[in-house]
Parts: sequence; C-alpha cells; structure tokens
Amino acid sequence: MPYDLATNFTGLKFVNPFVLASAPPTESKQKILRAFEAGWGGVVTKTIGMHPVENVAGPKTIFQRVSETKPYVSRNKRPDTVSHSSWNWELISDQPLDQWLPDLEEIKTTYPDRMLIGSIMAGAGGEEEMDHWRKLAKACVNAGCDALELNMSCPHMDRKDMGAHIANDEDIIRQILAAVTGAVDVPIWVKLTPSSSSLVDGARAAYEAGAASISLCNTFPSLPLMDPETLKFEVEVDGLVTSGGLGGLAILHQALQRVSDISRAFPDKAISGIGGIKGFREAFNFIAHGAGNLQICTAAMEEKGSGGIGVNLIQDLTTDLADYLQRKGYSSIEEFRGIARERVVEHSKVRRKSEGYNGGYAQSA
Repeated sequence: MPYDLATNFTGLKFVNPFVLASAPPTESKQKILRAFEAGWGGVVTKTIGMHPVENVAGPKTIFQRVSETKPYVSRNKRPDTVSHSSWNWELISDQPLDQWLPDLEEIKTTYPDRMLIGSIMAGAGGEEEMDHWRKLAKACVNAGCDALELNMSCPHMDRKDMGAHIANDEDIIRQILAAVTGAVDVPIWVKLTPSSSSLVDGARAAYEAGAASISLCNTFPSLPLMDPETLKFEVEVDGLVTSGGLGGLAILHQALQRVSDISRAFPDKAISGIGGIKGFREAFNFIAHGAGNLQICTAAMEEKGSGGIGVNLIQDLTTDLADYLQRKGYSSIEEFRGIARERVVEHSKVRRKSEGYNGGYAQSA
C-alpha cells in the first residue's frame, strides 16, 4: 500500500510530522536553515518577546545521565551511562523582534515547503500587553510564519503575568486568544504548562477561544541536584539556583499522560505532542494517544556533531516511520492516531480479583 509521511495538521501540510520545538535548536536563522536542510518538517522558533532578556552568568542547560553505579543520576560525564534528562533555566530569545523579522523572511523564502511557526510571548492584565501580543503576531505572520504558538508555559518567569503563571487563568487565556485571533488569520497553537491541576479546563478555554491546537508538554519545573560532599548544585551561579525546566526522557510518561488527558477530553481537537521523544517508539506513543504532530528538543540538542539540531535524528525518525507505515499497511499516521485513547480508563474499569469492586465507594443501605 502506498504511504505518505506528509501530514495535514491545523490546516498546514507538513512534509513529515517531526518539528523542532521552541528552544536552543531554533534560536537563530542559521540553525533553522540547517534544520530544514537536514529534513525537519517544521520548526517552532525560540520564543520572541517584547521585553529585555538577559540569561544567567553561567551554563544555561545541562544534560543528566543515569548509571547502575553511584551516583545514579548526575550531569557528570562518565562511561556506561544513558541519557536521563535535560535541565535548563534558559529564558526566551534575546534576539529582538526587529532582528528576527528579516531572518524569518529569509527562512520562509529559502524553504517555502517547510512549516515555520513563530513562538511569541507577552504579558497579561492590560491593553498594553494585549497590544504587544498583537504586534508580535502581526509582525511574525507578515514575515512569513505559517502559524503561531503562544507561550503560556515557560517556567522561568519572574513576572507573574507571563509564561506558566497565566496558564491557570481561563479568562486570561481567552483574552490573549481574542487579541491574537483578531490580529492575524493563521492557525494558533497554545503551549500550556503541564504543571497545572486545571489543564483540561485551560485547554477547553483555549479551544473555545479559537486555538487550533494545544502544544504539550513544555519542561516541568524542577531543581538540579546538590552534591552531598561539596554542597554545590550541579548548576549554580554564585552558589545560587532557581527553578528550571526538566525535559528529555525523564518526562516522557508524564507528557503522555497530559496528552492523553487532553485527547480524551477533546478527541476531535488537534494536539502537538512534546516531551521525551528520542526516537520513533516515543513518537508512536504520542500519536497513539492522539497527537498529530511531534515536537522534539532534548534529543536533537544531545546529538554530537549536529550543532544541536538533530541531523541524524530526523533521518532516523523519518526512516523508522516510513518502515512502520509500510510494514503495517498504513497510508499515513492518521490511520493509527488515537488508537490508545479508548483503552485509557478509570481505575475501577480495570479488572480486579473479584467482581464486587466499585471504585471504593461506600455501598448505600
């Protein structure tokens, strides 16, 4: 049976469903052009904002590895270890909007068949910040972006009206989407923080307000390890540390849970799956739980010699997907997308040793 790696996601045709996530791999024109040359179907730019950005005076990202010998998890490089996670406290792009715009135009002109998604972020709480969202949206779309991803998930913000701080407020989500959808006519993806007890409610508010897709998951708020001998954190500045984002394989299962939650609540809506994808097996699971698009960061950054854009990774992903489609007789990922959805149930629906279990509820008299 003929198969096609191309996917239609939020009305956009991707040559394949694999996208570099908004992160260091997409922080510059040079990296994005190299990513498209390598074969990625799309990129989400590093988040573009209006406010000044200055990163910490030290390492911004570390990669943690695990072994069977002590220490089990550490950033220390040592033999016979495998990737555990990434940890970062990196902020959004420090490249101003005016510098991004000609770069976006050149990228889209050079690779017109690849999807360029602009990640943008501003604040909330007033019309001035809504105007910032509108300005960013209009500028990026006019420069060639095929879609926008609204960053409501960054865990590193001091400002309480930005990033992950606002993803629990449904009124703010609606307000921002009203501003952006009123300013531009392209698909709007909303990247919500996974660290929310009201994630489904936030997604509902976003979809109802015009979001074409929800992107899940950004990194989880976390802290790096402290060495018990030196009493130093594995990443610190002047002995101090603050909350950072945990990504990579360590968040895979949590990310799948979040995607499953949204997919089961809104089976007809689009989801861009992110979190711990290192190869086709992980990508398959996101698709099986309902994602129609896969975003990748840590695995691309870890690839040696690629400049952090996953040159070999995208070849492996597309080759393995093609092989799977051919072996299984599928024409596209749509034929198996969501196949796990109905098999995720409440605890009481899983067979027990006896037939009398009812979820732990007290029996009425």
